[in-house]
Amino acid sequence: MTLNMKYSTLLLLTLMLLTLSCGGSKDEKNGETAPQVPKEATSSQVKISEGASYDKDGAFIVISKKDLRLTVYAPSGKDTVAIAQFPVCVGKNKGNKEGSGDMRTPESPAGEPFTITNIQDASTWTHDFGDGRGSILAYGNWFLRLKTPFSGIGIHGSTGNENSVPGRGSEGCIRLLDDDIITLKEKYARVGMPVIIKGEEQGLLPFEAKCVAQ
Repeated sequence: MTLNMKYSTLLLLTLMLLTLSCGGSKDEKNGETAPQVPKEATSSQVKISEGASYDKDGAFIVISKKDLRLTVYAPSGKDTVAIAQFPVCVGKNKGNKEGSGDMRTPESPAGEPFTITNIQDASTWTHDFGDGRGSILAYGNWFLRLKTPFSGIGIHGSTGNENSVPGRGSEGCIRLLDDDIITLKEKYARVGMPVIIKGEEQGLLPFEAKCVAQ
């Protein structure tokens, strides 16, 4: 992806977040009533639009540390639809990442999503968690490397730590179940894909709220 294409993708995403409604919701600007969404609504209540026609090249990821969910969204006509969702494990410690070894998952600044820079075969990768098990397989089949201010952050499987999903227990990366990382890679992920990681207590974004099943 060229530099111009990258910035075009990020600009498109920003505009989409500001302007798009979600699957069939009404537009208050046109004098219609927007859906009423409870303030306590969570990512797990987002309606997945199965079978919806969508722009695969415009798909992006939103990760909620609060709700322990990864949701894939995509433009569909004038709407934004949720097309997949997976439980996740995020950093053991709460808060935005400040440095290597702090066991926190980094949060993307508003309007500045992270991006997937590389999709790597991680099926033989090992890691020593310092818990007495030694160096074990730990990443599932795939590692989706993210461009963040910190090195080594990515989305990957949970080999050897399946029970941590959903939950908090990683060193900063985002863990999915091993089957889910395969699904994410094969059906949705691409190099250059924007990834929004929300703040620790951040609720639903406006377009997400409109995707909550009524």
